[in-house]
Amino acid sequence: MSAIIDDVIARKVFDCRGDETIEIDVVTVTSYGRASAPSGVSRGRAEVVPYPEGGIDEAIKKVDELIAPEVVGMDASEQREVDELLHSIDGTRDFSKIGGNAAFAISLATADAAASSYGLPIFQQLSGYLAEELPYPLGNVMSGGKHALGRAPDVQEYLVLPIGAPSFSDAAKANALVHRKLKDLLEDEDPTFVGGKSDEGAWVCSLSNEGALEVLMKACEGSSKELGLEIKIGLDLAASTLWNPKKGLYEYKRDGMTRSPEEQLEFVLSLIKAYDLIYVEDPFHEDSFDEFVELTKEAKGCLICGDDLFATNRNRLSYGVKRRAANSLIIKVNQVGTLTDAWEAVKLAKENKYAPVISHRSGDTIDSHIAHLAVAFNCPIIKTGVVEGSRIAKINELIRIEELLGHRARLARLPL
Repeated sequence: MSAIIDDVIARKVFDCRGDETIEIDVVTVTSYGRASAPSGVSRGRAEVVPYPEGGIDEAIKKVDELIAPEVVGMDASEQREVDELLHSIDGTRDFSKIGGNAAFAISLATADAAASSYGLPIFQQLSGYLAEELPYPLGNVMSGGKHALGRAPDVQEYLVLPIGAPSFSDAAKANALVHRKLKDLLEDEDPTFVGGKSDEGAWVCSLSNEGALEVLMKACEGSSKELGLEIKIGLDLAASTLWNPKKGLYEYKRDGMTRSPEEQLEFVLSLIKAYDLIYVEDPFHEDSFDEFVELTKEAKGCLICGDDLFATNRNRLSYGVKRRAANSLIIKVNQVGTLTDAWEAVKLAKENKYAPVISHRSGDTIDSHIAHLAVAFNCPIIKTGVVEGSRIAKINELIRIEELLGHRARLARLPL
């Protein structure tokens, strides 16, 4: 059999921030697969542990001594069996023994190896030939919060979603146009703007939270008019980073004010109405299920997305589904450890009409696997920046997938 695993090789490489991360090669008798782990600057408490005590070096040691001897000889096309073995070897609920990033990289490299061994793109290896829908790109065009330095907005990400695009290629073009127009507008509106960018390639300015929204609205309106399609705005508030648990308040340092949970709810609702927002991610801290329930009830026509709230964790999502907290969730495979774990979360989401949004991480690499996972998992949206190199890798890969699918290719239906 061509997909029998012959070797597993671990090494250290660098992510887009220049930080070290783990990369894995899964070698079969005819080919190999490769994957490297990204990292996030704002991590939810429910995420798996990225590395064991001892860091990357210890994770590599565990791969060499514990994992590789067990994985060699397995069939790379038996994804679930490989992922179950990783859980068995680790033996903890949060991958604290071998590290979630090692598990993630082995799991993704296994899928890559199986696809390569059979001469298939990853999305077809995972889902067969029926996959033909591409996601809409949700692009980060302006950053604040933990993604920026200095006197930046408190909101972590200002996002755009080209819902009127006829194809993925057109949608990617629309996001890039907004990014360019926004630079020109920021030069006019922000006297301190010098073209600074975040790790994700999004602009960083010193405007207030709503001042930045006003400028982005102008950029979207101008781009929509030029291209003849509708581009709408989204936000990632990353509210766990704003939450002060001792005071029970959300602290907006850029605007010099605090908000109680009730005031935060009213504030977010006012932004949705004033700027016709289509997407709001993490508007409350990671354990605020009550506020997520209320916002989801009141915010019609807007995706309320949980990232830290769910952490791609099926148990947390199950609880959220029972409460009807949010109507969307971020899918980051390395939050939960393996491809199978992520797929289980996607499946549960779809069964309950929650929109799965496959996502990069701020400290990413040039791996393009999530482009294939977006198609294989039939996610209606991919969150992957606009211009920076590790983001472009995913966007360009989706353009190639669109070309490969030819006349069968179409954008997914947005769940609104």
